[in-house]
Amino acid sequence: MTETIPGLYLSLPELLVLLGAVVLLVARRLPPARRRSGTLVAGAVLVPSAVVLGVVGVRWQMLPVLAGAAVASVFALPPLLRRRTGRPARRARWWPALLGSLACAGLIATGPVAAWAFPVPVFPEPTGDFAVGTRVVQWTDPLRPESFTADPDDRRTVVVQLWYPAQKSPAGVPRAQYLGRTREEARAVAGALADGFGLPGFLVDGLPRARSRAVFDAPVAGGKERFPVVLFSPGSGGVRSQNTAWAEELASHGYLVAALDHPYDSTVVVLADGRTIRTATASSGDRDRDAELAVGWTAVRAADLGFVLSRLERLDRGETADPLAGRVDTGSAAVAGHSLGGAAALQAARQDRRFDAVVDLDGYPHGPTTPALQQPALALTQEFTAGTDPRYLPRLSEALDHNTAKSYRLTVPGAAHVTFMDGPLYLPPVPSLVGTLGRTESPRLVAAATLAFLDATLRGRPGDPADTLRAYGTVSSSGARATATPAP
Repeated sequence: MTETIPGLYLSLPELLVLLGAVVLLVARRLPPARRRSGTLVAGAVLVPSAVVLGVVGVRWQMLPVLAGAAVASVFALPPLLRRRTGRPARRARWWPALLGSLACAGLIATGPVAAWAFPVPVFPEPTGDFAVGTRVVQWTDPLRPESFTADPDDRRTVVVQLWYPAQKSPAGVPRAQYLGRTREEARAVAGALADGFGLPGFLVDGLPRARSRAVFDAPVAGGKERFPVVLFSPGSGGVRSQNTAWAEELASHGYLVAALDHPYDSTVVVLADGRTIRTATASSGDRDRDAELAVGWTAVRAADLGFVLSRLERLDRGETADPLAGRVDTGSAAVAGHSLGGAAALQAARQDRRFDAVVDLDGYPHGPTTPALQQPALALTQEFTAGTDPRYLPRLSEALDHNTAKSYRLTVPGAAHVTFMDGPLYLPPVPSLVGTLGRTESPRLVAAATLAFLDATLRGRPGDPADTLRAYGTVSSSGARATATPAP
């Protein structure tokens, strides 16, 4: 009942409140014989729906609608009351009624516009053959000190969310909470993400209400199929769940996706014991100094990724009782990341030959470019030029051109940096912010391009991935086995 209706950006109670407010506003302009019944119908729809919203929680987008309904009632109710008491109606001046109607109409219209600009995200239905399960684990590396604290006994801990192929859940089983295991965690993460975007927290109050397409702790898909692994590192200040739509699409096609929270780097991390760790990384404002800092942060993330792959190997071997034991194909593993996470993915692949492929989602390659990559690589980027970012293309080209395996760069027309995460699902469709691909098309495109590359590199699907990637933008190939630069 409280889920968002696709395309309307409102839940059923919110839609009924909006309709009731509109009818209440229009009722005063109806013929006298219908005015009373119209007002009563509006009230019968509006009041119970407003009560429901009061119970489940009112989004800020509905406040102007309720205010408009309240103002409209000031004009609509007195004539009814006078008629009931038998007192003669006094003719109101036309201009206060007109101004009041315009004010009501403006307030009521503000609601759906605001809901469209900052919606509760509706996640696209995954297109693969599998349903999707998810769960969250927390692992501590006993051999690695925590570099962000002064405590010599503190050891590096990461929080990891797994998305995996699952059995289809019975009807009525609730889908997974977005951004956290609980509503409280989701609120903390949503507020921190709003800070990262430079927005007041209340603007994204729809995020904790959202449900993804996965089911928490769903039974693993039947059979004996082993699932190739994709590790994911979020952007600077990002969180493990920032690419949920992408992760669910991959899992529905038979991959196990493990996305990391990097404590003290991710904007906020809630540990299993309830402790909340906020980011300790911050830009200095000096480009050269920030580049130096990013090298250190990237190194920590790369080590986190290698550690998580080791833990997945132990999980698959059955060292601990786990329903995924024997189903995780860590011998076919890719590492991916967005923004700073993309740099970490490239660095992890250089350092750890267990990774068979690497995907960089619009990430600048921080850190050393040696040793050369030896795994197939895919870089998805927005349209960069020497004028928009003179450092990015030479740096990315250096990383890809020296690869001993084949590398691909897919330039996506109309993309922005946020296009490569869930942002388009819940941020205003401002081209400079989220690009021009649209709310649903953005995550679908990024996932489809990633799948084309991973199916070829991890599963050995025949053909050149560039043939599929051309459907999504301009493709260039480089590395040891590159023979051409395909055009779209």
